[in-house]
Amino acid sequence: MSASPGSVPEVRWRILDAAAEAFMRSGFANATVDDIARDVGATKGLVYYHFRSKFDILLAVYEEGMRRVREQVEPHAQGPGAGRDRLAAMSVAHELNLMENPAYHHVIHQAVRGEVSTALKERQREALLALNRLRREYELMFRRVVQEGIDDGSLRPVEASLAARILLGNLNAVDMWYRKTEGQPADELRALAHRIVDLLIGGLAA
Repeated sequence: MSASPGSVPEVRWRILDAAAEAFMRSGFANATVDDIARDVGATKGLVYYHFRSKFDILLAVYEEGMRRVREQVEPHAQGPGAGRDRLAAMSVAHELNLMENPAYHHVIHQAVRGEVSTALKERQREALLALNRLRREYELMFRRVVQEGIDDGSLRPVEASLAARILLGNLNAVDMWYRKTEGQPADELRALAHRIVDLLIGGLAA
């Protein structure tokens, strides 16, 4: 971020980061705006200056999480090379993003699995479902590259939609057991991501 300390963009990112951690730690229903403000080191009023409600913060966390991962993954989908190679590069980028932003991914998964909906009003559930289009579009990007790999012969002739869902499901499962340690070198993260992806893509390779 190029924003100066205390500027509006920086405060907004700090709120989103704190909210993602709070929602992951306590769940959306139990996390409070007071929790978020305390973690930011700000007043509750400052949080409400940037967001109208806790639900609006949830939507912003979801949207920002999807923006971050897509920003890292999409260039590999659109790049040159065989479908298998592009799919592997996309998967590594996805895994690295998850390792660096576990709280954001966890909140997205909570929303996709419906764990958040029970605490929402009908209008809010509809807004969250509408936002799930970002997740569907992201999955379609993987499905398209799987199909391109099938077409160019670098991947086995499988059902592209099912393969993409299984691949993403396994990539996202890392959220259940992995947590980056403070000061962990970037090359260790990348090596782990490559090992995971090699195991998963190996089952699809022609």
